[in-house]
Amino acid sequence: MTEMPDTQTINAFNKSIIDEFRTNAGKVGGQFENADLLLLTTTGAKSGQSRISPLAYFRIDGRLIVIGSFAGSPVSPAWVHNLRANPQARVEMGTEEFAVTARELPSDERDALFEKVTAAAPGFAEYQSKTSRVIPLFELNRT
Repeated sequence: MTEMPDTQTINAFNKSIIDEFRTNAGKVGGQFENADLLLLTTTGAKSGQSRISPLAYFRIDGRLIVIGSFAGSPVSPAWVHNLRANPQARVEMGTEEFAVTARELPSDERDALFEKVTAAAPGFAEYQSKTSRVIPLFELNRT
């Protein structure tokens, strides 16, 4: 099994994506070229500080959906814990920025939408197969 990178490595990687995203009106290259990315700013569950996470997103049935996959890690990414503690967040998409309230999808909604996510991006099915946790989906609603 591939070992997860340490927090410092993840933070440096995310910072480079965030900088490129903001420099290029929401577009990035490399492995995320042509991907639909947003920046999600949450409030740290423990620290209370702002935390920014670059995330892939999906528009499914008119809903804005993000996936807490963490590449199939046995633990959820920090932003999932942050949204569970405080669902109020900010989103940057392209050059637009707006406030959202996050709602974690209950299992029946999650399962139905996860099939649509994996149809569009099969890598998420692989991530789910690598972990025993159920990868959460969140709907982000403008406030």
